[in-house]
Amino acid sequence: MFDEWSSRRRRRWWFDIFDEFEREFERVEEMMSRIFEREFAKLPSEKQQGPFIYGFSVTVGPDGKPVVREFGNVRPTPKGPMIQEETEPLVDVMDEGNYIKVYAELPGVNKEDIKLHASEDELVISVDTERRKYYKEVKLPARVKPDTAKASYKNGVLEVKLEKLEKGRERGTRIVVE
Repeated sequence: MFDEWSSRRRRRWWFDIFDEFEREFERVEEMMSRIFEREFAKLPSEKQQGPFIYGFSVTVGPDGKPVVREFGNVRPTPKGPMIQEETEPLVDVMDEGNYIKVYAELPGVNKEDIKLHASEDELVISVDTERRKYYKEVKLPARVKPDTAKASYKNGVLEVKLEKLEKGRERGTRIVVE
């Protein structure tokens, strides 16, 4: 009899642990549901139509420090999340010797809709269509020759290749001190 009671008791104890996990998950789910309802109630009604996109990528910079980049159309502000009309695309910048390559995720657009503008230290990517709006100003890790830029767009990914300026090349006009 003791063996039967002991094995039943052990089995019940084992199931009690899972019952407690289930109750805890239900409490967390209920709490998150209340939080989402409360936060979405704060948004203006015309902005409640999605999609809501927010994400970040963490990489290690050349100096060994982590670099966090945010993307999407939700911006954190002191007053709470702010939904923007334009989505900031996920962008990756690669320094490849004599070139800088910039990759941007721009799903759902045609290559004719992509507008690019480059300067020596920045690349601006924009798309403004009825269905999608993207905008991103990308600071480049080195100075480039904007007139040598080449871009391609395939499977929702934009690739821009920019040739670096030679390090010794002077920029601007030399000024003589009198």
